[in-house]
Amino acid sequence: MRLAGKGLGKVEVRLKWDPSPLGEAPRHLDIVAATYSVDDPYGRPEYVVHYDSRSPDGTINMTRHSQTGQGFGFVEVMVLEVERLASAYGRVVVGVVIHQDPVPRTFGDMSNAGVVVVEGYRELVVDDFSQVADSTATTVVEFVRNDDGEWELYEMIQGSDSDPAAFMREMGAVRHA
Repeated sequence: MRLAGKGLGKVEVRLKWDPSPLGEAPRHLDIVAATYSVDDPYGRPEYVVHYDSRSPDGTINMTRHSQTGQGFGFVEVMVLEVERLASAYGRVVVGVVIHQDPVPRTFGDMSNAGVVVVEGYRELVVDDFSQVADSTATTVVEFVRNDDGEWELYEMIQGSDSDPAAFMREMGAVRHA
């Protein structure tokens, strides 16, 4: 489903979840983004951005990161300045993964989890992961450069059972419906 008009600029992906109950191992979710070339938009990513990295040109950055979910509201935030991406890139896929150490978990195990994608004050995507409750990772949105060179956003909530490393390699093969 195409959600945004032409000319997307600076977009934020915000993630929230409740911390683990007292005595339970921390729950740790991460936002990840993979950038694909115009020549191979469904192949290997040119680069992947996650909690301890950023894009080589500074257009995709983590501005807030949590390993526990503690804090108020959205505890993890990724900023994507898609209008600044080089013309060599034609696609960016953003997803969320759940760390599986020390206890395997799915989105159904998370309390008060959710993601919102915004441009300025406009909410583009809002989801609570209920449709991927049995999954350990999910794609969230896809940004695609159209024939005019402008970026369009597609909601793409599609669950996966891969571990975080495998998911980051596989998420580009997912296509929006």
